[in-house]
Amino acid sequence: MGLQDYKQLVGNSAAICTMAHMLSGTLVCWNIYLKGTSDGSDPMPFIGGIAMGFLMLQYSFILKDPAMLSVNIFGLATSIIYVVVFYIYSSKKNEISTTIVKMLSVVGTLMIYAKMENPVVLEFRWGILTTLALFMLIAAPLANLGQVIRTKSTEVLPFPMIAMGTLVSALWLLYGVIIDNSFIILQNVVGIGLYIIQLSLFVIYPSKPASDKPEKKIQ
Repeated sequence: MGLQDYKQLVGNSAAICTMAHMLSGTLVCWNIYLKGTSDGSDPMPFIGGIAMGFLMLQYSFILKDPAMLSVNIFGLATSIIYVVVFYIYSSKKNEISTTIVKMLSVVGTLMIYAKMENPVVLEFRWGILTTLALFMLIAAPLANLGQVIRTKSTEVLPFPMIAMGTLVSALWLLYGVIIDNSFIILQNVVGIGLYIIQLSLFVIYPSKPASDKPEKKIQ
């Protein structure tokens, strides 16, 4: 039996794990609810998730791939919910609104381009576009690298999303190999690398600032 025989199994597994990955954002939202504020957390993974959801949904239509289609509809819906939660508990609503408007403007322009472009070249060009966008989304938490090093804490990084993202990238990499799609392969090879870098930060630094830890009493 060749890898092609496992296409449906791997595709379904990747889809299920991707949905679980998308649901890991609920843990971040729950933490925001418990704190009573989203201040101090990075909204870009969620806002970027909406943009990525639209772009990948379009790519699913281009490839006519049912596994990718169902996943990206689900992902877009959950990302919208997360952004709403983030917005409600934020004290910087104007700043978040401005970011969302800018994101939707860019995505809207790209979607119009997809409708106007020649289908013969659209798949290749849209593949490049989604690849670059995915790299930016996965690497977004690394924008907080300076803060992580300065505070010696990974509290600002969404560990559940990063951990699940590593597994999801591995499954989609295998799926990309099976369907022989170079863009999906490239996206997930680089994605795994970026996730490993982020996971290594949790090994080096604790999840809480050193100042939050109880001081040891001097005997």
